[in-house]
Amino acid sequence: MARNDSKSVDRQKRRRPGHQDPRTRALVMAVQDGEEAALKLLFAIWNPRFLAHAARLSGERDAALDIVQEAWLSMIPSLARLNDPGRFRAWAYRIVTNKSADWVRRRVRERKMMTDLSAEMELGAAAVPDLEALSEAQRLRQLVAVLPFGQRALLVLYYVEGFTVAEIAETLSLKTGTVKSRLHFARQSLRHQFERTDR
Repeated sequence: MARNDSKSVDRQKRRRPGHQDPRTRALVMAVQDGEEAALKLLFAIWNPRFLAHAARLSGERDAALDIVQEAWLSMIPSLARLNDPGRFRAWAYRIVTNKSADWVRRRVRERKMMTDLSAEMELGAAAVPDLEALSEAQRLRQLVAVLPFGQRALLVLYYVEGFTVAEIAETLSLKTGTVKSRLHFARQSLRHQFERTDR
């Protein structure tokens, strides 16, 4: 099988609807039974993934540490009430995504308190990198980072984390049709921004 075909099959496997990790399911059930070692292992497996996800959404690795810590503080007491341990992935990513959104909102409020609107616009313009000097992949990452949070979350969950539309709908508490339309709009926004930098 060609390398591209192999990658396509791998992606389909990752995105199969209702994906459940048997090991994670067993660990969650053990945590619900009060096994501390299971919680440590669950943390070891998922914490790096949550940190990467939070860093992509917030745009800051240092902030991701605080975001994920808050997420775990919310998740751990609630694990006992998770009715279907097989849905841990979507449930946990929803919490990390929501905590990231909270951080972004706080950050915006802090910036607005520190400066007036015109100064904020100047700061934003100064912070835009020289996109012509970046590779295509770097340009895409930079452009995704400045999209509105909702669009950024959708694109990261779909293209980076490998979530299906159904899994994103569950994670973000949206209807699948809404996810599809918002994904389409997010792709259009990203394409428009990318084309503008090519001019």
